[in-house]
Parts: sequence; C-alpha cells; structure tokens
Amino acid sequence: MDKGQKAQYNKLATHIIQSWEWGEFRQKLGTKLLRFGLFKNGKLASVFQITFHKIPFVNSYVGYLPKGPYPDRDLAEALTKIGTEHNCAFIKIEPDIQECKVQPFGFAQGESAKCKVDKHFITSPKPLFTKFNYILDLTKSEEELLKNMHPKFRYNIKVARKHGVKVEDRTDTEAFEIYLKLHFETTKRQKFYSHSPYYHRQAWETLKPAGMARILIAYYTQPTTHNKQPINAWMLFNFKDTLYYPYGGSSVEHKNVMAPNLTLWEAVLLGKKLGLKKFDLWGALGPEASPSDPWQGFNQFKAKTGANLVEYLGTYDLILNPILYHPFTLIDRMSSLKFFLLKFL
Repeated sequence: MDKGQKAQYNKLATHIIQSWEWGEFRQKLGTKLLRFGLFKNGKLASVFQITFHKIPFVNSYVGYLPKGPYPDRDLAEALTKIGTEHNCAFIKIEPDIQECKVQPFGFAQGESAKCKVDKHFITSPKPLFTKFNYILDLTKSEEELLKNMHPKFRYNIKVARKHGVKVEDRTDTEAFEIYLKLHFETTKRQKFYSHSPYYHRQAWETLKPAGMARILIAYYTQPTTHNKQPINAWMLFNFKDTLYYPYGGSSVEHKNVMAPNLTLWEAVLLGKKLGLKKFDLWGALGPEASPSDPWQGFNQFKAKTGANLVEYLGTYDLILNPILYHPFTLIDRMSSLKFFLLKFL
C-alpha cells in the first residue's frame, strides 16, 4: 500500500503496532517492512504490515506480523504468497484477537467459524508478545474505576498525594530525556532486556509529531531542600480509541511515596480526557504464572489496577521452509539467537 492510502489503512488497523506511523518508525530503524490489504467482495476488508528479519548465515528471512487480523484461510493464503515471494523460512503471527470462549454446550451460536485458526498455522514454540494482557475500561466513571482497584492501590494513590507527588503530562525533549534515563536505570537494576536508546528515540520522534506519544513524569519535592526530583516516568502511546503503556522507569529513591500508583491514575484521567475508551497495559503473565517469575511484581501492580485480564489467541507460525524452520527454532531456544527474535518488536 502506498502513502496515499494511509488514512484508509489506519481506519482498519486495530493496534498501534499495526498503525501506519509505527511502520514508519520501524523503517527508520532500517527494518524491512511491507504493508498489505485483503479484499472481500471487491472492498478492502483488513490490513496488516509485516517486518522481515534476515536469518544469520543463510539467504532467508523470518516474517513477523504482530497484532494483526484473524488467522483464517484468506490470511494463510496471502502470507504464503508473500512469504514465498520474499524468501521467508516462516512467518510468525500474533493476532490482535481475544481467545474465543467455549460455552457449556459448545461454541455460542455463530462463533464456531471465528474460533478456528486455519490449519496452515501451527502453535509457535517462541511467543514474543504475551498471551495475556490487562485492559482498563475508560468508559467507566472515575468513581467506578477507583472502586474496582485493589484497596491498597487506592490507598497508595492517596499516599503519593499526601507526599506532594505531582505528575506532569509532557511532550518536550527534556521530558523524553528524563524518561530515557529512568527507563535504563530500571532495566539495568532489574536486569531486564530493553531495546536500545536509539529504538526509544526513534519511536518518540516518529509518534510524537503524529500526536501519538507523550511522557508522564512523577515529581517529588523534598521537604528540606525543596528540590524537585523526577522519580517515575512513563512513555504512553495512543491510537484510535486506546491508550497504551509500553515503557516506563523509576528511581531507586523515594519508593515510599508510591509515585507509580499516582502515575497510573493520572494516565487513566488523561485517557478519559482524550476521549479514549481503553487503557492497554501491554501484557500480563496470566493466571498460571509462577510466583517466582521475575515479572511477577510488575504483573501484580497491573492486576491491582482493577483492569480486566484478557487472553489472546496466541502465537502461530506459518512454515514455508521446514528445512530451515526446525533447526532455526531449536537453536533459537538454546542460544543467543533468542535476542534476534526479541528484536522483532
């Protein structure tokens, strides 16, 4: 699809990662990306963009389609054609489709066809996005949203206010630099993988001019010195009716003032002010996660917001070259090539 179809494309895209602007951001990183549309009865019915990632040591690629349309036969046929033309060993998909719920006596009327993934897609041994997510319903009143939160979460919002924490909504360069510093302090401290500063900067510089990115910074003013100190910062994205919280960071100092709780609440108020309907918290561990999982603390923070836990269809692979696919996925699970796949996002 060409640039003249941007508005038409975005009208059908269902997630920010499938937005035209996100594709521009990925292209600025040097990632090969192509956009496609599927037609039904002569009308454009769905759109998606795929990134292509070269497999080390061979002349072949992995295609990646995150948060895209339903994996039905039409998509399987289209991706088979695309993958063959672009020399892909396989294409990994992670549909932006919530898991169908089975009724006591089978599928609900009219749902059975929706719940079937095309036979050409196999369950992938290597998910990138989490299968679960927390989503807050921003159409509810402030009173109802607060009521649905865990009592301790509500209490911590009051604690932050009592300590004089203030949260600012900003889109300036200084705010981004504050966010970047706190983000990488956090990932280093907690030993989590993160994209490079260049990745974050390109995302910011591409999405901000489109009105799709902003920074929330929580400041604490010390009573004795009156120094105003940034102690928590989030980069938020918005696309269509949804606010997204993909990245954040915090200081090791002044944890007792509970700045992240107030930041979350201010993000909720911002989403409502912008007229958005959903607040996507960008992933969850799921109900059967191990208590010792390193992400459990972060997961519990999200769970206490009162957000709904949703489950997606999951991750699937469309295999086009079995000779490459099977050894590649095996090696990826055993070696540093896992970082190659992590860079897909």
